[in-house]
Amino acid sequence: MPRGNAPQSKVHYSGKDEDFVIMVDSVKAVQEWKDDRSIPLAQVVSGFKIFVTHKHGAQNAHDAASKQTLENEFGTKNEDECMIKILEGGTLQETEVG
Repeated sequence: MPRGNAPQSKVHYSGKDEDFVIMVDSVKAVQEWKDDRSIPLAQVVSGFKIFVTHKHGAQNAHDAASKQTLENEFGTKNEDECMIKILEGGTLQETEVG
């Protein structure tokens, strides 16, 4: 996770009932993973936590996504599978933290 004024990278996925956000190490790490799926998720995702924004966009408060919310949106409670779907279908965002 970045410290100080380092950029914070995340992937925002707009689902049918919720918006989901995962923190990633960098935009470059996601792009490299998309090109080479042999790269472990641990080298792409920061913290292995999926957040929901309650349809308030990627910049607002985030709560942890429940297993039921994941099941409703992605058809699985497996967080790794959900993260892959978010990485594949989400929008990369990078913001300065200060």
